[in-house]
Amino acid sequence: MAEANGQFEQIGGVDYWLKMVKCQDACPVHTDACGYVTAIAEGRDEEAYRIARATNPFASICGRVCGAPCETNCRRADLDTPVSIRALKRFVTTQFGPETGDSSHYLKGANQKMLPPNRGDFERVAVVGAGVAGMTVAHDLAWLGYKVTVFEAYSSPGGMLTVGVPVFRLPREVVMSEIDAILSLGVELKCNQKLGRDFTIASLREQGFKSIFLGIGLQKGRKLDLPGADLDGVFDGMDFLRAFNEGKPLPVGRKIIVIGGGNVAYDVARSAVRPVDAAESDTSAEDIHRGETTAYDVARSAMRMSGEREVKVVCLEGRHEMPADEIEVVEGSEEGLKLYNSRGPREIVGKDGKVTGLRVVECSSVFDANRRFNPVFNEDNVEVIEADTVIFSIGQTSDLAFLKPEDGIESNRGLIKVDPETFQTTAPDVFACGDIALGPKLFIHAIRSAQLAARSMHDFLRGTHTIETVKSSWEPASYTMRENWDQLVRIHPPTVAAKERASSLVVIEDTFPAEEARSQAARCLRCNVDTIFDTGICVACTGCVDVCPEDLIKLTSVIDLVKTDDGRDWLAGQLAIPPTEVDKLDKDQLEALGGVMLKDELTCIRCGMCAARCPSHAITMQRFVYQRECVTLPGHHPKLNYGGGPA
Repeated sequence: MAEANGQFEQIGGVDYWLKMVKCQDACPVHTDACGYVTAIAEGRDEEAYRIARATNPFASICGRVCGAPCETNCRRADLDTPVSIRALKRFVTTQFGPETGDSSHYLKGANQKMLPPNRGDFERVAVVGAGVAGMTVAHDLAWLGYKVTVFEAYSSPGGMLTVGVPVFRLPREVVMSEIDAILSLGVELKCNQKLGRDFTIASLREQGFKSIFLGIGLQKGRKLDLPGADLDGVFDGMDFLRAFNEGKPLPVGRKIIVIGGGNVAYDVARSAVRPVDAAESDTSAEDIHRGETTAYDVARSAMRMSGEREVKVVCLEGRHEMPADEIEVVEGSEEGLKLYNSRGPREIVGKDGKVTGLRVVECSSVFDANRRFNPVFNEDNVEVIEADTVIFSIGQTSDLAFLKPEDGIESNRGLIKVDPETFQTTAPDVFACGDIALGPKLFIHAIRSAQLAARSMHDFLRGTHTIETVKSSWEPASYTMRENWDQLVRIHPPTVAAKERASSLVVIEDTFPAEEARSQAARCLRCNVDTIFDTGICVACTGCVDVCPEDLIKLTSVIDLVKTDDGRDWLAGQLAIPPTEVDKLDKDQLEALGGVMLKDELTCIRCGMCAARCPSHAITMQRFVYQRECVTLPGHHPKLNYGGGPA
């Protein structure tokens, strides 16, 4: 912000200030992380849950396994380390989420303003795939009044939540409780119904479904075309995880190599290191969904140790280049994983039809000067790593065998082709999003794309045009930071000891105790509160300049201001003249304009010390308050094809 000649001027419009609240801006569903973290710090846990749940139908799950782009963008990281936003979300979801057995807070917490305003008793719609994307679409359309039927290929819902996330990271009862809350809205779920095997796009249309959503994900793992890839002992990472999570692990050996350096590869490797034999358990994921979690827990406890395993992770990337989260690599190492960086697989070595090792070559570099994937190998450094099992975990791919020409749905490079704004496919009545349309991304990205897809399906069926608007205002803030807030360090949630977690299926991360949660929440810099300057009563003492710990407030002359392009453009806007005319102003004219108070909003840590120091109260703390809501505009959506049926 800046002021000239006593006139207050907010630099930038609403979009500018939205981006100042970096955590909320970075979240694809715009969860008010600042709001719920502050509420936790102040002991308002129930309100914190409501805020966390408002725009996210899978808040409980995201509190455990979200990739947390909010933390990546947290302003506190500029000071030391990010606020533990994800773990704090879990702190309140464990108290008020549907996993408690009570879905009332979940249902009351849904932000209805983020849904189109027109509701009714609407048509039947089909959702294919009961993963994050599909169930989010079902959630939104059910609120709007549609009769939603979800078709799931497997025996229980969840998609990648149950297939791709190990049980020791995400308990299945948490997944099922949040899905059951969505089903309680009147959504019908049909499991063991696979598209292309049990029904088709055409049959769904024949049954009277007026719109169809495809959220089938990328269920197949990718394999490298290596010599020996067909040997006994070679597995696909997704098949391995699916079997492991169902309590029926594949017959792997004791010397396992996992190829890949991402988070999924570490999920595979950390699952493989857990030496369990589930042969004695006949409890299935379907049993869990029926509520037989006690039997499942007993069955898991009955799994017997099958001996220590040696698990090695082999990846092209150097240690600093690995796409896996740092905590995955660290905890994996604690659990006994051995990491082989900068190795490129060349051949799976075997004898008598079985795997005996993996031949690798040194990878000198993965990316070229333009950061494009272009690995370079040192052929003089080749070795064979001993193994009896090799598991590929280098990415995922789709299975689009169900598509028929008469469906009218086009694909591109293994993904369903969609309009990037509406998620409508080339068949007007069919929509798709999530991984099957966008490629592999975080769960929270799938949720956001599904919300937009549901909105588009509604507009398609109603002949409407729904947009998202932002209403904002500024209000005085009672702003106090906890004593020694700047000395509080980030603490990870409690975790089970490495030896125990590597030898069982115990959930590795626990919830913050209340006192620790409040302390961690107090680290938040409250980016929605800002300093407002009133130069009409400013005495130009520069006390704010002196006290600022980040040295980001400056009192400067207009003469110095216009030496920069940004400053010249700002002054031109104030004077309502072209920037070129500013260059024509002489020194006396510029001096007559006075001075300008400059503040670097991007660097500001919102400590409030300038406001506390100001003797004339020219600086106050004010909160930027805003809310998003959907409104309906006249006419059809300009990006939707309202033709109906195949294109």
